[in-house]
Amino acid sequence: MAITSALVLYAVVWFMTLFVVLPIRLKSQDEAGDVTPGTPKSAPANPQLKKRALIVTLVAAVIWGILFTIIVTETITVRDFDWLNRMGPDPLSGS
Repeated sequence: MAITSALVLYAVVWFMTLFVVLPIRLKSQDEAGDVTPGTPKSAPANPQLKKRALIVTLVAAVIWGILFTIIVTETITVRDFDWLNRMGPDPLSGS
């Protein structure tokens, strides 16, 4: 795996993990009973973004490490998912 591919894989895993972690234990301003004027009631009362970013970074690093190992050791390859081409000749092509 090239360095660029590894970085892109980490970025994708990081953002996917971020979108999973963001709504966990999130209280809206309406639920907290303290709505700041000019903001919607559904805005987070205390998003704790630094804490969430640290958690996301650590979890994403673990997930990325697992995926990186699977890809580099070729435990699972593209050929494992290429089940359409293993079925023989295409019946619609006439050959």
